[in-house]
Amino acid sequence: MSAILATGISDEDILQRLRSVLHETFEIDPARVTPAAHLFTDLELDSIDAVDLAIQVQEMTGMRIKPEDFKNVRTVGDVIATVRTLLER
Repeated sequence: MSAILATGISDEDILQRLRSVLHETFEIDPARVTPAAHLFTDLELDSIDAVDLAIQVQEMTGMRIKPEDFKNVRTVGDVIATVRTLLER
């Protein structure tokens, strides 16, 4: 289910896609995936999971993610902002 996201996509669309990815990959209840949710404390991801998530985002956008693009990502909102930045390049 790795659909490439279009540049005209809304943040809500990105959030819905992230909910799907986090549910399928990590079995996280989509209701827990909100922009304010902290990836490590609220969603209980670890550093290996974060790498997996970065790979999923890379597949979603069709763009290569550099480690510095993802190093400050802490919340779902940060992931949305990162996806937005990648799509606008």
